[in-house]
Amino acid sequence: MSENCTHDCGSCSKDCADRDMKKAPHELSKIKKVIGVVSGKGGVGKSLTTALLAVTAQRNGFKSAILDADITGPSVPKMFGITEKATGTELGILPVMSKTGIEIMSMNLLLEGDTDPVIWRGPVIAGAVLQFWTDVIWNDVDFMFVDMPPGTGDVPLSIYQSVPLDGIVIVTSPQELVSMIVEKAVKMAEKLNVPVLGLVENMSYVKCPDCGKIIEIFGKSRLGEVAKEHGIVNTAKIPFDASLASCCDKGLVELFEGDYVNKLFEGLEKN
Repeated sequence: MSENCTHDCGSCSKDCADRDMKKAPHELSKIKKVIGVVSGKGGVGKSLTTALLAVTAQRNGFKSAILDADITGPSVPKMFGITEKATGTELGILPVMSKTGIEIMSMNLLLEGDTDPVIWRGPVIAGAVLQFWTDVIWNDVDFMFVDMPPGTGDVPLSIYQSVPLDGIVIVTSPQELVSMIVEKAVKMAEKLNVPVLGLVENMSYVKCPDCGKIIEIFGKSRLGEVAKEHGIVNTAKIPFDASLASCCDKGLVELFEGDYVNKLFEGLEKN
C-alpha cells in the first residue's frame, strides 16, 4: 500500500493487498458467516473437510451452504450424490439442495456432462467464482463454506479480495513438506487480513480394525506443534476411514456418522 493511500479503492488503479474490493452477495441472499476452506496444495482433503463441516453444521441445527470455488476440480456434488443441474429465474441462479437441505453451487451443476473439462484461464475462473457469490440466491444461510482452489495464486487471491470471508480453515496432511506449505497459506491469510480459524490434518492416521491401535503411517503428527506455532486454537484430525470414503464415493456423505470435525465446528461457531 502506498504511503499516500487515501483508502478510496473505487477510484484507485493500484492492485495492492489492502485494497477493499469486497462484493455484495445477491440482494435476495441472506448469509451470516462465510468460512473459506483452503490448502496450500491439492489432494489433501479440502473438499472432504468442506463437506464434513457443512454436514456437521446442518446436524447442529444451522442452515449451511457450500460454494464450490474449485472450478476446474469440482468434487462436492459427487460426495452429496447430486446429479440434477442448477436452475435459475430472471432474478438469479438457484443453488441445488442436498438431501438434508444443504444449499450447494458448483461448476458441475452447470456443465452438460460431469466429466467435461473447464479449460479456462485464471481471470475467467475467478469471474465464475464471483458470480457464484453475486448471482446465486442463497436462502437464510447461517454458515457458508467456500471450497477454495488450492494454492496461493490468482484465483484464491481474487476470492480473498472479493468475498467477505469471516475466516479460513486450513487443511493439510502430516508430511513435513506440507507443514511448510501450511505456513504459506497462513502468511497469505495474514497479508490479506483474514483470520485463520482452524487447522485440519487429513490422512492423519489409520486405526487397526482388529486391535484399535493407532498407526501414523506418514509419521508422527505435527498438528499440535504447527497449530501452536501459528496461534491456531481449533484443530481436527481426519484419519483414513474406509466407511467415510465409501460414503463419499456413493454420494452419501450426509449419512456418515463420524465426529472428526465436531469440536472444530464448535470452535467456529463461537468465533
